[in-house]
Amino acid sequence: MSTVAAEEKDKQEQDMEEQEMEEQDTPQQETEAGTQQEEASGEPSAGDEEKAAKGDKKEKKKKDKKQDALKEKVEELEDRVKRQMAEFDNFRKRTEKEKTAMFETGAKSVIEKILPVVDNFERGLASVPEEEKDGAIAQGMQMIYKQLMTELENLDVKPIPAVGEEFNPEFHNAVMQTESDEFESGVIAQELQKGYTYRDSVVRHSMVAVVQ
Repeated sequence: MSTVAAEEKDKQEQDMEEQEMEEQDTPQQETEAGTQQEEASGEPSAGDEEKAAKGDKKEKKKKDKKQDALKEKVEELEDRVKRQMAEFDNFRKRTEKEKTAMFETGAKSVIEKILPVVDNFERGLASVPEEEKDGAIAQGMQMIYKQLMTELENLDVKPIPAVGEEFNPEFHNAVMQTESDEFESGVIAQELQKGYTYRDSVVRHSMVAVVQ
């Protein structure tokens, strides 16, 4: 009986040791099973998320740098276009100014050549005797003279006021001094040759006699 009891006791102790080992293995198996389940589910780990965040940040930085380069290029092109437009506008204004100056010079040159003709008409009309002023020739000369002066006036060519005006060296050329009871000193008493302006610029100064 003692031998049988001893064998049963050893068997019970062995069964208890096996049960304890099974209980210790169960948490480890559960942990491994959970890990395998996470891997099988495809959910990223904390390390993978950090790598993905760094990759997105790098990609965004690269994209921002590219956009800055494009923006800088666009600004450079806009500045170049503005400069070219400003240069063209300056060229246009300069060309218009040169054309106007050339036209003014040409017009003045033509007017200067016409003025002696006007002087001759005035001398011719002044030399006509009083009894012949109603004649056909005198009337024809008067009509031509009026037409010529009208056209000059339409071109903005005007005679410079002289007699009775105060002497002004910008418009008058004093060739002699004279005495006068009618005008004060420094006033023009006689006009020897008419002066003319073209668009407010002097084409020919008036030749005058000034009261001393």
